[in-house]
Amino acid sequence: MNLDFGFVTAEYLTVFVLKGLGFSLLLTLVAMVGGIALGTVLALMRLSKQPVLSWPAAGYVNLMRSVPLVMVILWFFLLLPSGVYQQIGGQWADDNKVAISAFITFTCFEAAYYSEIIRAGIQSVPQGQSQAGAALGMRPSQTMRLVVLPQAFRNMLPVLLTQTIILFQDTSLVYAIGASDLLHAFDYARTNLGRSIEGNLLAAAVYFAICFSLSLAVRQLQKRIQVIR
Repeated sequence: MNLDFGFVTAEYLTVFVLKGLGFSLLLTLVAMVGGIALGTVLALMRLSKQPVLSWPAAGYVNLMRSVPLVMVILWFFLLLPSGVYQQIGGQWADDNKVAISAFITFTCFEAAYYSEIIRAGIQSVPQGQSQAGAALGMRPSQTMRLVVLPQAFRNMLPVLLTQTIILFQDTSLVYAIGASDLLHAFDYARTNLGRSIEGNLLAAAVYFAICFSLSLAVRQLQKRIQVIR
């Protein structure tokens, strides 16, 4: 097929690939931290016996889990006016609308998936733990924060990390709004250098290497957690 990878120079790797990889990793980190934080709130709301809390949380989770991610990306990018971004961070936010839109979209979208993982993790903790906290005179909020959640996060840590790997793969969809992510860096080979096949092969190899390595790390972590139990 006359493959030519001569365009892969130190300058190309530095200017495009490393920059794109940095953005993809930053987007993954922000969406993971924000998604877990928001997902924890949603999980607690869904477990609440108050319909005013559980119903809105269930509606949000079901909505986000029922629509394609690329559609949500376009929602936040195209439907939100520039004035919203200016309120967030002034002119700087308006100038960086693509990046901020991606951060907001992935945080809100992934929170729905993290919330279901966290809810299952909380429910996996035996009821006896909550009863023991109550017997010690702890309030329900203290029992949840100090007794239940630490055990739940330990149980669901491998699943959370697996979802984060999927999140990293999904960051390639920000290419739809023109973000300079890792996939966009390799697409430069197609649009500017006429090396579409080579660029796609390199993109697949890099994504595979990163995601497969992370999967092996998660597998080892899961074995250690099982030994601790």
